[in-house]
Amino acid sequence: MHIGILTGGGDVPGLNAVIKKVVNLAAAQNHKVTGFRRGWAGPLNYNPDDLAGSQRWLMPLNTQHVRGIDRTGGTILHSSRTNPAKVKKGELPDFLQNASADEAQTVDATPHILNVLDALNMDVLIAIGGDDTLSYAARLHEEGVPTLCIPKTMDNDVYGTDYCIGFSTCVSRSVELVTRLRSPAGSHERILFVELFGRHSGESALITGYLCAADRVLIPEVPIDLDNVADFLAADRAANSSNYAVCLVSEGAMLNAGQRIESGEADAYGHKKLGGIGAQIADGVLARTGIKNMQQNLAYLVRAGAPDALDLMVAKNYAAMAMQQIEKRQFGLMMALHDGRYCTRPANISTQGVRAADVKNLYDPATYRPHINAVEGLPMFLS
Repeated sequence: MHIGILTGGGDVPGLNAVIKKVVNLAAAQNHKVTGFRRGWAGPLNYNPDDLAGSQRWLMPLNTQHVRGIDRTGGTILHSSRTNPAKVKKGELPDFLQNASADEAQTVDATPHILNVLDALNMDVLIAIGGDDTLSYAARLHEEGVPTLCIPKTMDNDVYGTDYCIGFSTCVSRSVELVTRLRSPAGSHERILFVELFGRHSGESALITGYLCAADRVLIPEVPIDLDNVADFLAADRAANSSNYAVCLVSEGAMLNAGQRIESGEADAYGHKKLGGIGAQIADGVLARTGIKNMQQNLAYLVRAGAPDALDLMVAKNYAAMAMQQIEKRQFGLMMALHDGRYCTRPANISTQGVRAADVKNLYDPATYRPHINAVEGLPMFLS
């Protein structure tokens, strides 16, 4: 069989481990693997009528190409946030410009994608990504393309699975970095505000705060009363013998009756860049308490570098599961974890809901703190 593979959306540690496992298992079963470069931008920009000029959008993969890639973060296939179902006319490749309707602001390039997969004689396509990337893979399955989906995201917010590749490394790095930041915060007796990833789900901030004993954790699921937060943090600082406090803030957190702080132009899936709520809250607390603060956005630091052991484990197992589905000729599925066990779900399940942090069991909204009501019976990551 000819297997296609691509990575879309933000990079996370563990993507290369998926690619390597797929290629190695495919080689053992005498399958061919071709990677598309830059996510869905690969097939979008591939021109079947210009084979020589289109090769830069493909990456033939064999065991030598992937020998050591699982030791590094990122993705050798590169990535993008391209959505072939909604391409701005100005972003269409030149050879598709004449195919677009003049009055349309965006173009559904799915017929072209289907043509590309057919021209390359691909038997199955493995898409690795978050809910946006996987939603288009589900669309292709509806169009008759055999697809398999592997969920990844730092936020752990793909609906239909308890775990996404990248989450463990994100939490591990966040705990390490927040712990390091205690040194300057304590030395200068400040309130430390640390902004982390989390558009709709505050799970990464919540679990990080739980593990590193942050004083307060602000998440998207619970609106923030700035007066209360200021009072809490002033009291936390006063109660600390080192005279400092730590507050973690999800990038998607919102003040009461407010909106998320976004900037820039919306991407192909309708998302603008998040960031700035940590600074806004820090400034508001300073105005209310007069206590100086430190502000740090961890951002890409938690994406950088090699995956931790758990992300390596899940990445390789999701890849192995996908290859097992190929051998069974079972397609239109997403690899998943549920209640601590590996399973498959329908490919379109990522489009059927929004996964958020379990506030009822893991968080106290009144105090803005992680609060684990019960551990017995919960999966390892409490989610």
